[in-house]
Amino acid sequence: MIFSLIIPVYNRPDEVDELLESLSKSDYNEAFEIVLVEDGSSVPCRDVVMNYQGKLNISYYFKENSGPGDSRNFGMQRARGDYFIIFDSDCIIPSQYLTEVRKELDASYVDCFGGPDKALDSFSDIQKAINFAMTSFLTTGGIRGGSEKINKFQPRSFNMGISKKAFEASKGFGNIHPGEDPDLSIRLWNLGFETRLFKEAYVYHKRRIDWEKFSVQVNKFGIARPILNSWYPEHNKLTFFFPTFFILGLLLAFLLLIFNIDILLQLYFVYFVIIFLTASVQNKSIKIGYLSVIAVWKQFYGYGTGFLKSYVKVILLKKKPQEAFPRMFFKL
Repeated sequence: MIFSLIIPVYNRPDEVDELLESLSKSDYNEAFEIVLVEDGSSVPCRDVVMNYQGKLNISYYFKENSGPGDSRNFGMQRARGDYFIIFDSDCIIPSQYLTEVRKELDASYVDCFGGPDKALDSFSDIQKAINFAMTSFLTTGGIRGGSEKINKFQPRSFNMGISKKAFEASKGFGNIHPGEDPDLSIRLWNLGFETRLFKEAYVYHKRRIDWEKFSVQVNKFGIARPILNSWYPEHNKLTFFFPTFFILGLLLAFLLLIFNIDILLQLYFVYFVIIFLTASVQNKSIKIGYLSVIAVWKQFYGYGTGFLKSYVKVILLKKKPQEAFPRMFFKL
């Protein structure tokens, strides 16, 4: 089994430097290759890649911008390995990562896997707060933190593996973004392939985004879900509606104050206190606890409102997703 690591990048040479540096410290004792695909960047990372030519087996490609999904497909089409591992450029890879993946595949082979993400102590306080919001059982149910159902896991493309066989059968990622990773997972299931969570194959996901970019990102996540539900209604879940229910419930809580009914608002207050205390203890920082409350609110509000808007347009009004939300689709 030969691993090909597929890394799309867009204007992030500093991130690529950190990622490649971490891969140069891998304890994996077999050969692996790195396929780095520059997706039309105006600030390319070619010079950074050249610095690692003696340390790592790297193939570098520059192409016109067509989005991360198509760039991953581009890389897999040119990779020489028989198992592809996909990273985002803002990840730092633990030295034991490939060893853990190989151990899992040798014990019980699967054609597609995903791994969780964690935060390093060196990350900024906002990065740690966003990491908490994205991985905590109290927010997402732990789907990015390793607690989702192992044998029906939808891998996220920042940390994902797929066999060459599964890639060729599925044709890889579609042109929706975000949402391309659950779309691929469901198509793999429909083709008879299995997916699984590898709990020990985690990465350090260094999300370099500010509050505004985080809000835009989670809003797009919310928009993507009803689109996927319209394509694959058999995989719809009630939990996908929770962030929207959360926002509507908070609005109802304030309306109930008109009638001097505050029990619902008290429940929301208790929830955010629990978020604050849990994040503070987990990160050993009251400041990160406070920032985590902000991150969780932005997460629920952004996803919830995006989901509601998309649900009305795509599910209720039956609009074509490409027409209702053209910014969610790359033109290939």
